[in-house]
Amino acid sequence: MIRPTDSIHYFRDANGKLSEDAVAVWTKLLLAAGGAYLVAAAAWVVSSGFHESTDLLNVACDPTRELWAEMNTAFVRDYAETKGVTAHVRMSHGGSASQAQLVTKGLEADVLTLAMFPDTDLVRKAGLLDAGWEQKLPNRSLPYVSTIVFVVRRGNPKGVHGWADLGRPDVSAVTPDPRTSGNGKWSFLALWGSVVWTGGTTEQAREFTRGVYTRTPGLDSAARAATLTFVKARRGDVHLTWENEARLEVEESGGDLEVVYPIAGGRTLSVLAEPHVTVVERTADRRGTRETAEAYLRFLYTEPAQEIIAKHHHRPTDPRVAARYRDRFPDMNMRPATSLVPSGTWDEVHTTYFAPGAEFDRMYAGKK
Repeated sequence: MIRPTDSIHYFRDANGKLSEDAVAVWTKLLLAAGGAYLVAAAAWVVSSGFHESTDLLNVACDPTRELWAEMNTAFVRDYAETKGVTAHVRMSHGGSASQAQLVTKGLEADVLTLAMFPDTDLVRKAGLLDAGWEQKLPNRSLPYVSTIVFVVRRGNPKGVHGWADLGRPDVSAVTPDPRTSGNGKWSFLALWGSVVWTGGTTEQAREFTRGVYTRTPGLDSAARAATLTFVKARRGDVHLTWENEARLEVEESGGDLEVVYPIAGGRTLSVLAEPHVTVVERTADRRGTRETAEAYLRFLYTEPAQEIIAKHHHRPTDPRVAARYRDRFPDMNMRPATSLVPSGTWDEVHTTYFAPGAEFDRMYAGKK
């Protein structure tokens, strides 16, 4: 099994995978330190008495680093005060689909906070979650939701205001790869939906979306890498990204960037991005972390946690907190991705658009 330490995610390659060198280094270190650790641990128990502690691993999607840094601190403090238990929360960040694959291959996640339903459900299909996992927490296991918006350069020099503008030959968009990134999948679905949701046909949606990908300067593996491509490398005219990532980009740009809430059909329109959370039940039971993992995710629905969610530009699902931050989140027509397929299921969304040989593979192969 892969058992990441606090820092092992720094040893990932561009696709979020652990390098062989990283695994070898950590194996040697752990073997060398094992004997000394056991002696020290025994001495500590004898001298100090038993103090309960729990260690969790949260396997998360890429653009939530700042959110979880503050949330974990708040949870650890709350859990110590209310339960008398010292919790430690470690993080692994990367492209959502890549993260899900790592968990199915042995990365011992206690909780998943990935970008979308199919990525988390892949872990269920690997036998690590119960069917109906999304019904075990409030609001279908969605402590927050989000959407896809545009980031443009100062003054919006290309005059990009709506989805249709991305179809112009002089406009290039930066977006991550849907094969590895949740941001990439949500952006693809928003592009396609901007046509279908305003009365267009499937063929019109296909041609529009294909045109956008024809002009992309390349596809990064995850959301934060695409941010760096747009901001640091200054490639592309528009960045399609999560609302929270867009706000962070603008805040850190010193006035060089602007957020655009895209228009289609005469009003703002985008996809309803739903990043579900869940306990990885089989792993948590085996590691004895289930109680703390469940408390961690329930904490996300408390008012202090919802305030942190809003602070980091994710849309809280507690109506009272959402009302307090209404000015931070413009009203939008946010449409569910499942409305794009006849069955209204995520399985059909995946097989139609993202499975090997499906819509994205066919159109991107045509670009090369």
